Order: sequence, then structure tokens, then C-alpha cells
Amino acid sequence: MQLFANIMVGLVALQHVFFLILEMFLWQKPLGRKTFRMSAEQAAATAVLAANQGLYNGFLAAGLIWAILYPSDYFSRHLALFFLGCVLAAAAYGGSTVGRKILFIQGGPALVALIATLCWGP
Repeated sequence: MQLFANIMVGLVALQHVFFLILEMFLWQKPLGRKTFRMSAEQAAATAVLAANQGLYNGFLAAGLIWAILYPSDYFSRHLALFFLGCVLAAAAYGGSTVGRKILFIQGGPALVALIATLCWGP
């Protein structure tokens, strides 16, 4: 079951790599504008803020990947719990300020990964 926990942590990390790409590189492209329901003008006006947000998502992904790859099971588990907690905090904030959809898209997988890590993680 530790494998399941690591897979879930990995999926959350990949999700945040995608968020990084979407917010840093695709924000003003059709996919970014469609995803966030913005006009070209809105996307241009918020591109710098989105890139900053994307960078933070990259840090979350890096921390989760670090947790998976770290050789000490004890420290690896604590890294995963910390970064998953950060993801859940971001999802809670985004869900309360932007839209509930964020709770499910970002928070749902993180919650499953957190529970899996608590129950079966290293």
C-alpha cells in the first residue's frame, strides 16, 4: 500500500507541474484563457500574477517529488505530509476565494494522498 501512497503523492506533484505550465506559459494562450474563462485583455493584465502563482505551484511539485525520492522513509513521510498540507491549505483558500471547484480539483487528490500517506506511507 506504500506504493499507492507514493503514486497519489506523485499524481499531486504532476498536477502541480501542470498548473505551473498552465499559469506560467499558457496563461495568455487559448488553453489558459479557456481554463480560467478570461478574455485576451484579462489574461494580459494578469499574466505576471499568474506566473508568480505558477512558480509557487512548481515549488509544491518540487517538494512532493523530493518527498517521493528522499532515501529516508521517516523524513520522506514528513516531507510528503508537509507539502500535502500546503496543497490542502492552498485548495481551501482558493476554494473559499475563487470557487468551490478548486476544492475538488486541487484539494481532492491531495486529501486522498494525505490519507494514503498517513495510513500506508513510508
